Amino acid sequence: MDDIAPAPATLATRYAAIRAHTEALVAALSPEDQCVQSMPDASPAKWHRAHITWFFEQFLLTQHVPRYQVFDPAFVYLFNSYYEAVGARHPRPMRGLLTRPTAEQISAYRAHVDQAMQTWLHILPPDLVELGLQHEQQHQELLLTDILHAFAQNPLAPAAEPLWREPPAVAGPTKFRHYPRAVVRIGHAGQGFAFDNELPRHEVLLADYAIADRLVRNRDWQDFIADRGYATASLWMSDGWATVQTNGWQAPLHWGEDGTQMGLGGRTPIEPDAPVRHISWYEADAFARWAGARLPTEGEWEAAAADLHEATTHVWQWTDSAYRPYPGFKAPGGAVGEYNGKFMVNQMVLRGGSMATPPGHARATYRNFFHPDKRWQFTGLRLARDL
Repeated sequence: MDDIAPAPATLATRYAAIRAHTEALVAALSPEDQCVQSMPDASPAKWHRAHITWFFEQFLLTQHVPRYQVFDPAFVYLFNSYYEAVGARHPRPMRGLLTRPTAEQISAYRAHVDQAMQTWLHILPPDLVELGLQHEQQHQELLLTDILHAFAQNPLAPAAEPLWREPPAVAGPTKFRHYPRAVVRIGHAGQGFAFDNELPRHEVLLADYAIADRLVRNRDWQDFIADRGYATASLWMSDGWATVQTNGWQAPLHWGEDGTQMGLGGRTPIEPDAPVRHISWYEADAFARWAGARLPTEGEWEAAAADLHEATTHVWQWTDSAYRPYPGFKAPGGAVGEYNGKFMVNQMVLRGGSMATPPGHARATYRNFFHPDKRWQFTGLRLARDL
């Protein structure tokens, strides 16, 4: 491998840009900020930076570059997330205890891997490189939501992104778009990148339905609270009601009793006409029932996506669809096959994208997924109705 050839310009440029974007997201964070883990579901910013680098090292460089020298053999254990085929790993709830390696060492790790990736990009499988880049973009969003959760616990309410600007909302009123009964095809159509959980494309039967053209607002949620929505058991699924009672939920996550909301730019007054965010599936489902509506299925959402306002700009939108494999789904072989398939149970699908989703990462067929009680992501809802 002495005849090093230049990598295709588009892939090399894309690799450099996405890797640089991760570093830009942590530019305002101190080394202390990068080590904090505010709950077991979250990970330190430093860990995110290292894990997405480990992905390239583990699945590309060590597999396809014979003379590649790993940066530090211990990192295989420290920064493996959930790949059983790779081996043992540091427990997720204890990632915040990793004061070593330092943030500076993680920067050196990233530089080491970046140099090797750019040198050998021309011989690496482009589809696997692209998976690594899409994986990094997923972690860019997680990095932001995790540090936001951490900063929300800090009385100083620091800004994770000091120059952050909220995306503008579409002016009302909300209108419901009607769709007739039809057999539609959903799933990735085969052009461009898609995760395996977006495949295969298949037919679904949709009954007559209507779907809101914009997202539910903070103002609407304040009305739900005022009408004792969090205290009315009949609105909730049994598990949801138990979760509300156990955790003492009375409002979306990051809402303060003083009428403020914690965001990436710090703590600011709740904007009544902005889309509500940081709600669980349980809360979205209860609100929809209170509003005399329901959550859309993921098939309904995808069929209507081209007509919807705020589809990818503010919050991921909870659907009424359980996260299950599409008919005919087959996970790829090897460790990469663990990426999505083994999580297809006990979670709910979200569609769209959020204000923290990296540019160019969202698409109409994208299937995000979380457990129904989770709400630290930028999650919200739009309503649907039967006709």
